[in-house]
Amino acid sequence: MSLHKARIKAFEDVLNEDVVNMKQLQKLAFNGVPDEKGLRSFVWKILLHYIPQERSAWESTLLKKRQLYQQFIDEIIVSPGGPTDHPLNLSPDSSWSTYFKDNEVLLQIDKDVRRLCPDISFFQSATEFPCPEIVNSNGVKRLHKRVEQSVLKYSTLERRGLGVAKLSNEIRRNEGLYSGDYTPLNEGCEAHWEVVERMLFLYAKLNPGQGYVQGMNEIIGPIYHTFASDSNKEFRKHAEADCFFCFTNLMAEIRDFFIRTLDETESGINYMMSKLSECVKKNDRAVWEQLQRQELRPQYYSFRWLTLLLSQEFSLPDVERIWDSLFADPQRFNSLIYICCAMILLVRDNILSGDFASNVKLLQNFPPMDVSLILNKAVKISRA
Repeated sequence: MSLHKARIKAFEDVLNEDVVNMKQLQKLAFNGVPDEKGLRSFVWKILLHYIPQERSAWESTLLKKRQLYQQFIDEIIVSPGGPTDHPLNLSPDSSWSTYFKDNEVLLQIDKDVRRLCPDISFFQSATEFPCPEIVNSNGVKRLHKRVEQSVLKYSTLERRGLGVAKLSNEIRRNEGLYSGDYTPLNEGCEAHWEVVERMLFLYAKLNPGQGYVQGMNEIIGPIYHTFASDSNKEFRKHAEADCFFCFTNLMAEIRDFFIRTLDETESGINYMMSKLSECVKKNDRAVWEQLQRQELRPQYYSFRWLTLLLSQEFSLPDVERIWDSLFADPQRFNSLIYICCAMILLVRDNILSGDFASNVKLLQNFPPMDVSLILNKAVKISRA
């Protein structure tokens, strides 16, 4: 039996148990989950605590969650109760006030999802399972339609001097929004980026304390791509609902990276950056000293690495491979620190011979590299 087939069988054996042995699954997944037979998609669902370890509960859990998601779509997107009072009603609980606030969020989401993973055609292509209530509504229920209309409405309101002035800058910046970015598909069809837009909008509505923060599109993208590419048709059909809950669970773990007031707490981003700096210092004093001398702070390059779980530094297949290890890490984000440290140490010669400008450029545009080199180095660092 080939090594690859043996790995697939090892995963299948663990998943066929009545209760999945989490430790064993994490150990296997840490070394990469095979793409075949929808394994990655299924394993991620368990590692992100969406599917329970008890095999007997899988079917009922999935059914319940998928029905709940359909309810969210019906209540928040298909028939959200719509504005009933006057658009000039200044009361904060006015439905118009909510509508405008929603559209502000939508403008940002729409802009971000139209640029997701431009190096592959996946997000621009049509999903096999469009949401029927939305794609057959003559455009009325489509979120991007609301964005196009709100851009016009805001401009009209602003011309009449009705005080939506702060949005006018947003609109002017967005005038180029529909050129060069992904375009919506015709009635009856829906592109994958439109599905991602809907999930992010629902997430923002259901998590008002946090809302939508730029960059969340980069976190949800690889999860959705993995689920929507599942070889199992039934799982592809429910990729949107499954992805929404897995993304929600992952955000519950990393949301502190996105909340500025928590920057200094143990779960905040500054704490993570200082941990990375310590890790470099411990493993390669010369590199650490060079970065200190040049005052090249982790904020200049690792903010994006850590916040977006490296999703912007590598191609999508590499990101998915890195995430196998991240999701399999019981301490979850310790391995993220080790991977980032490995990236820095693997370009040590360039750093030691480079000046400030070339080193910033190097770390902000990390050079293409075999991702298994980085992951192997990260394992060595974790054991040091």
